[in-house]
Amino acid sequence: MLALRLLNVVAPAYFLCISLVTLVLQLFLFLPSMPEDPGARPLFSPALLHGAFFLFLSANALGNYVLVIQNSPDDLGACQEISVRQAPCPPPSTHFCRVCARVTLRHDHHCFFTGNCIGSRNMRNFILFCLYTSLACLYSMVAGVAHISTVLSISFAHPLAFLTLLPTSISQFFSGAVLGSEMFIILMLYLWFAIGLACAGFCCHQLLLILRGQTRHQVRKGVEVRARPWRKNLQEVFGKRWLLGLLVPMFNVGNEGSKQWDK
Repeated sequence: MLALRLLNVVAPAYFLCISLVTLVLQLFLFLPSMPEDPGARPLFSPALLHGAFFLFLSANALGNYVLVIQNSPDDLGACQEISVRQAPCPPPSTHFCRVCARVTLRHDHHCFFTGNCIGSRNMRNFILFCLYTSLACLYSMVAGVAHISTVLSISFAHPLAFLTLLPTSISQFFSGAVLGSEMFIILMLYLWFAIGLACAGFCCHQLLLILRGQTRHQVRKGVEVRARPWRKNLQEVFGKRWLLGLLVPMFNVGNEGSKQWDK
């Protein structure tokens, strides 16, 4: 339990450090090194457009990250862990989280990177957090690849060029052909790639469970759920004005689904 509580502190700090490093590299290295288009207007310069797009992705990722932390699942504080196991007090979808030390409604899982449980109140923000984190990481990887290809004069036209970049760069780094700063960026490329794919896969998995009207906790416990139309399941999570919440980090965008859970 001590290890889990420690992970609950280290993981958010790790995420914030990666976010800060990504922001610094994008704004102070990748964007200034982008080639300028002489025929483009200053307002529509490539660096400005790329910077605005990256800030849009980052603002949505960090905004939904904060909302996931602020909007914790409903806490059924009157029911303790023993009540969850032995008494019929909570609904079947509730769960006692040992890390948070509380009983949460419509429990899905505990996310260590946010240090919070994911349930009915913050599920939509969590999915959007995963989506925009994936897009921001993959976009940073593409910008980093463009920067490395210019600095080291490497062509990524071959499909295996990215896969062989790391072992080749490590050997060149120890021989002195690659600088430490360049090696750091190359390592960040693979980290962005791994985080981007992981968040994308997790986001798709959560969407599939929502379409089925299930949570990860219900799947693990083998709890049966009543069959409902998939449109209703999506609306209960994303609300009626889902497009507004997709573009701007907001909580409870026309969403009354949390009031209907487990009725």
